[in-house]
Amino acid sequence: MKRLTTIIALAMSLFCAPLKAEVKPVTGTFLNFFWQDERNNYMNQRNVDMSDPELWAAKTAELHKIGIDYLVLMAVANEGQSFYPSVLMDHGYPAGRKSPIDAVMDTADSLGMHVFMSCGHARNQLDDLGDPFVVKRQREMIEELAGLYGGRPSFYGWYLPIEGCMIPWFPDYAAEGLNRVAARARELTPGAKIMISPYGIFAGEVGSAKFAEQIYKLEVDIIAYQDEIGCVREQFPMRNMKDHFRQLAEIHSKCGIELWANVESFTWDRRPNNWFSTLIPAAFGRYLSQMVGVSEAGVDRIISFAITGIYDEPGSAHPLGQPVLSNQAWKNYTDWLAGDRRWKLLESLLAQGAPSEDPSDEGWKRHDGVMETIIDLGKRTRIESVCGLFLNYRPDGIAIPQSFEVLVSNDGKRFSHLTTVAYEGWPNNLLDCWSDVILADGLEARARYVKVRAVAASGSILCSGIYVNR
Repeated sequence: MKRLTTIIALAMSLFCAPLKAEVKPVTGTFLNFFWQDERNNYMNQRNVDMSDPELWAAKTAELHKIGIDYLVLMAVANEGQSFYPSVLMDHGYPAGRKSPIDAVMDTADSLGMHVFMSCGHARNQLDDLGDPFVVKRQREMIEELAGLYGGRPSFYGWYLPIEGCMIPWFPDYAAEGLNRVAARARELTPGAKIMISPYGIFAGEVGSAKFAEQIYKLEVDIIAYQDEIGCVREQFPMRNMKDHFRQLAEIHSKCGIELWANVESFTWDRRPNNWFSTLIPAAFGRYLSQMVGVSEAGVDRIISFAITGIYDEPGSAHPLGQPVLSNQAWKNYTDWLAGDRRWKLLESLLAQGAPSEDPSDEGWKRHDGVMETIIDLGKRTRIESVCGLFLNYRPDGIAIPQSFEVLVSNDGKRFSHLTTVAYEGWPNNLLDCWSDVILADGLEARARYVKVRAVAASGSILCSGIYVNR
């Protein structure tokens, strides 16, 4: 394999510049009660009793541990069966047992959490707001649910599902249907927040006057736009998503509707956006870039589809997610929350102009399998850490190095080994392109020159920079 050696005069950072904006954590998520197709295999396992109130009480408490204060119920009924004590529909849980919705509400009440109650599904996940029955049934469900839960401490508002697509902008029929349902909710629960979470901004004409005009028609309090990174609507969607959220912030600054981001935590085990593929945990480097991007755009809050079943607490009495990986995803996120140095370093690089997650970005430099770089610090310097920012994109044979060796020298010719860091890649890498850092930390050396030798098992290495004492 070709080896590339370069001498870099000053490619180091001896300080950490302030971030452009505080990166918001995820403080809300969706609860998905019903298995509907293969996508739900870990959120709603078919061999698990998803009507078990103890399961939902435990999951609600687990979410609270990591700062999730807002719960959005995806749907409280499906195919004519309810997960709450309805008189409109048959119950989807055994007679004499507490309903799953009551279990969530009881736990949320006790923990001071906020719940957005759903008014779906009138039929199923294919409900259409252009269908008069769907609008009528949703209004009827709101009447039932307001009576049952509207006075609860945790009741915060309503999530109106099946919102419609925003390509090229929000359609009139969907706006009219939503506003009719919202009107009934406001009559029954004055002061309750009304939220929608539409999709389609990846191809929406977000910068057009018509797009903004359609948003202004909506009688809602919060729009939590799906960021669609997990759905991979485009080959390299991150840059477009970040641009669109900046444009959305301009619209929302004028309309009085809160701007939330619904960041997608998942990737796919097979084809994307396919009912016969399963949602599985994405690499945390990708998820962190999503949080950084929407925070910089100025969103009011970040929620996520989904945490339960994608991020599951290690040792949970009710595991749902992909074995091992959902536990590691949980650990990566909670480590970041706790200020883990590696993840905070990646956060700062992403927030301070790192190249986009696209191999064609000129900020990435390609190396064939082995990368060797020598950094001249100009004088003998105390060396405490060395790190590199790399790209991973399996479809193009681009891999983050498996080993990251740091060597030092005072004459630039004779180098001594300081440390080698092994990097374990994220296996759910069929579709996504993401950045990550390899960090050699806790070093104790004084030298003028630092050599980094990084090796990938196969394919190319794309690196945007090596940083000393970042």
